[in-house]
Amino acid sequence: MSSQSEQSHGTDLDEIDRIIIDELVANARISNATLAQRAGIAPSTALLRTRSLVDRGILTGYHAEVSLRSVGRTVQALISVKLRVHDREKIDTFVERIPRLPEVLSMFHVSGGTDYLLHIAVSSTEALRDWVLDNLATDESVGHTETTLVFAHHMGHRGPLPFTEPEHG
Repeated sequence: MSSQSEQSHGTDLDEIDRIIIDELVANARISNATLAQRAGIAPSTALLRTRSLVDRGILTGYHAEVSLRSVGRTVQALISVKLRVHDREKIDTFVERIPRLPEVLSMFHVSGGTDYLLHIAVSSTEALRDWVLDNLATDESVGHTETTLVFAHHMGHRGPLPFTEPEHG
């Protein structure tokens, strides 16, 4: 979606939409009856409003969160990647390949001195070193990487920002 359509969605949300989104962000497994009660609406209305949020592209999915530590992925890192050349074909190949690697949690295209920022999770620092060597250092389109270990990851608020009236003056 374009940023313009995302911006218009944000302004199209009323208080009930915001409550529904906040409740689903906090617990996507909430029952429709509980969701309706918390939003102060009938269960049939809650179902229709939730479906509308999906149809409008505001709610894009429901996800299970896995404890990375419990599945053996105890080392997380952020890796800054600077590309050697900015050739469209090489960029497209890089962007297609890297996010598909099972160790990659997220990939961000960023501004500044870095082209991409990768968030990965692996089993050990040795696995991290090998991953960087095998997947980045040997990639002819990669010019430089810098790896930062993640000691803790704290999720922020994932719902819409609180509505505020625009200031005049």
